[in-house]
Amino acid sequence: MRTAIGQSLRTYYAPGRAAALDAFHRRFLGPGELAFDIGAHVGDRSASFRRLGARVVAVEPQPRLARALRLMFGRDPGVTRIAALVGAGAGEAVLRLNTANPTVATASPAFIAAADGAPGWEGQRWDAALVLPVVTLDALAAAHGPPEFIKIDVEGYEAAALAGLSAAPRALSFEFTTIQRGVARDCLERLAALGYRHFNACLGEGMGFAHAGPLAAAAMAEWIAGLAAAANSGDVYASLEPARITG
Repeated sequence: MRTAIGQSLRTYYAPGRAAALDAFHRRFLGPGELAFDIGAHVGDRSASFRRLGARVVAVEPQPRLARALRLMFGRDPGVTRIAALVGAGAGEAVLRLNTANPTVATASPAFIAAADGAPGWEGQRWDAALVLPVVTLDALAAAHGPPEFIKIDVEGYEAAALAGLSAAPRALSFEFTTIQRGVARDCLERLAALGYRHFNACLGEGMGFAHAGPLAAAAMAEWIAGLAAAANSGDVYASLEPARITG
């Protein structure tokens, strides 16, 4: 696990990445605003939000990663760290750990089933499990204030996380994968019900929008459905203000 976390640190804090993240996130956040980093992992997004002057609630359930976040942000009063899962309702859930690849820890058994035998997912093994508390996005907003931006990256649990959100922030993002396109469709339907009408996307870890202008929810779902399996993953961005997600 330590070696795997070290690899994540090298990947997500690679030279030049911070400047690119900041330039991209500036469209969503400014000084004094609040961001939720759901699935904070090694904190590269939280660090970017802080460099922009935003306050952050960083939620990361994996104990070793939570300790890494404490080392990075423990003295920063602008970062609130929470070791929990984010889901549809308060309670408990099982987080399944991939100790060789902590980026794909998941609370979704369906995600693990979808990865089994899928191209690009060979050799992935979820070999440990933890029972952890579950909080909702609504509860986080009640405790820490309504966010201007939410980033969600929870490996197939994105629709469950969005089910616990009842008030639309100005913008948010959620990760999608080509092994679970139905989860992306469910997320888009939930966001449309919350009032979002404008969507764009980035593939992989890229920070450039795939579309010159925003798409409607149905068009975004159709685009994801048509992606080659090799596209693997990306992030959908939803905004109440279309200019923020114009390429």
